[in-house]
Amino acid sequence: MTTTMTTSAMTQNGSAEDDRNVNEKGEKKEEEEEEETVVVVEQVKEKRLYYRVSDTPPLRLVLLLGLQQGLLPMARSLSVSALVADVACGRDDGELRSQVLSATFLMVGLSTFTMSTFGVRLPIFQGPSAPYIIPLFSLMSMAEWKCPTQDELVAYYSNNSSTNISTAPEDVLAMPKDTIFFRMRQLSGSLMVAGGIHFLIGMTGLVGFLLRFIGPITIVPAITLVGLSIYKLVVRFCETDWTVAILVAASCIVLSMYLSKRSTPVPGWNRQRGLHVKWYPLHQVFAVLISIMFGWTVSAIFTHFDLLSKDRNSVQYYARTDTQLHIVHSTPWFSPPYPGQFGVPIFHPGVFLSFILATLFSVLDSIGDYNACARMCHVPLPPAWAVNRGIAVEGLMSFLAGAVGTGHATVSYGGNIGAIGLTKVASRRVFQVVGLMYVILAIFGKVGAVLATVPYSVLGGTQIITVGIFIGIVLSNLQQVDLRATRNVAIIGISLLMGLMLPHWVSRRPDAIQTGSEEADRIISSLLSNPAAIGGFLACFLDNTVPGTLKERGILLDEPKKQESSPPIYNDDNDDDDTVPATDDEAGNDDDDDDEEDEFEEGLEVYDFPWLPDCIQRSNLAKFVRIFPGKPDGKNRKSGYTSGMTM
Repeated sequence: MTTTMTTSAMTQNGSAEDDRNVNEKGEKKEEEEEEETVVVVEQVKEKRLYYRVSDTPPLRLVLLLGLQQGLLPMARSLSVSALVADVACGRDDGELRSQVLSATFLMVGLSTFTMSTFGVRLPIFQGPSAPYIIPLFSLMSMAEWKCPTQDELVAYYSNNSSTNISTAPEDVLAMPKDTIFFRMRQLSGSLMVAGGIHFLIGMTGLVGFLLRFIGPITIVPAITLVGLSIYKLVVRFCETDWTVAILVAASCIVLSMYLSKRSTPVPGWNRQRGLHVKWYPLHQVFAVLISIMFGWTVSAIFTHFDLLSKDRNSVQYYARTDTQLHIVHSTPWFSPPYPGQFGVPIFHPGVFLSFILATLFSVLDSIGDYNACARMCHVPLPPAWAVNRGIAVEGLMSFLAGAVGTGHATVSYGGNIGAIGLTKVASRRVFQVVGLMYVILAIFGKVGAVLATVPYSVLGGTQIITVGIFIGIVLSNLQQVDLRATRNVAIIGISLLMGLMLPHWVSRRPDAIQTGSEEADRIISSLLSNPAAIGGFLACFLDNTVPGTLKERGILLDEPKKQESSPPIYNDDNDDDDTVPATDDEAGNDDDDDDEEDEFEEGLEVYDFPWLPDCIQRSNLAKFVRIFPGKPDGKNRKSGYTSGMTM
């Protein structure tokens, strides 16, 4: 009996153990299923960039992306070249316009390639800058630079029958070549001197000293007034046919924004998969290029059915696709620009003053563009030595631009930065290809002439998008400023108002300035005609004299950061530490470290020269030539003083 009870107890214990084993296995199985479920619902982070700064897309994509980025600022190059011809009284001189356009293309190409390769090494387009457009408009309003009327030309030719004249339409009396070339030589000489100063500002690191007094409150009014002045050029293109311009802008918005979460089916073939379909955001990457082709096609249809006027004096004339065809026929195949093509450059004090003011504002504009591009590319803000190198390259290119006779400088262009955000392609290889494309356009005139036939209305539609994004980026600087402080709101508002009022007053009363000296009158009138000069100077003066803390002024940033993740914009002194230590609250909590690691796609290495030995880049040479990192003592590559600009 005892044996039976023992056996029964063993049987019951065995059953209990089996039940426990089954339960344990069931629990483990349920846990595994729960773990599998967690893995299934895990979300994949959306890609911020399809191609990073250091990435190299396939050659076919690089060419198409380069064509897209190259067409974006084409309107600016065409319009500024035409404006320079107007200033030199060569509006109807086809040969002069072709020479200035070729010189502009050459400098745009050289500057863009040099900047993305040797300068700040970010994907930044270099072209005619908005700060240099304002002096050209100012010169045209001055009596000294007024062009002779047709009646005055009749009297001139009656007394000078042997004068060399320019080419012009049959119904227009041509302008003397001597008059045109003399003005081009004045523009060239003055620009070369301003470009030399621009170069020295970068090489010596002087801009770091200037930014100790210039913060976002100064930058926002000044550059906003520059951006707002561009609307005149945008209207000049859009008014030729508002229908096409709006269609181009709307199609770009739909492709790049409304359909940003969608992908396009692209057929492909390879040996492993055979014929297959690949889903790729093609419509977003090439949104601008597709919009240009769409608008060009609509313009061709309108031209074919004569829906646009053929009258040369009509505003719709340049919206047709056949009005610029004569440029293709008349432009030679090989016409490289060269220094001194208009004669020996001449220095003019009044022109130089206008250009040096434009140079100072273009430096500030470029720094903002560098920061905006860095943010758009999700890389750390450029350190002092990288910015200095970029400014020096811009100065050198501006000097060469004066030598070849462009009549304007080539500095950073903010419109293409907005296109990077739309397409999510930040590769510097694309902009190197853009630079080479523009050099080809300059050397082989026929190729550039074909692109010059893009209807004005199509170019205007693209500028609605790119210029609009640029102005929005400029205004985003206000996020660093305490707008609850009355001083900040008052300074910004008063500066913007005065920057709009005084130029308007001078345009209505050109003879209001009477000092007794004609040269002084011209200089003062030129200064008062520049909205950015007025708004920027007033904002800088008030911001540095009205009491306020650095944090209120937006000079102390509340960006969370590790030292290597957020470099300074400026800390030029290798020996003096201008670093402002962040408090614990400003630096953020340790819990945010994981988010900080994902803040950037690449690090500070994007600004280094990979082919230049470290012994040179980290040498004592950086103390004298402020374009290298210097010794790795932690100062030049860490977070420090910054004005917080993003443009």
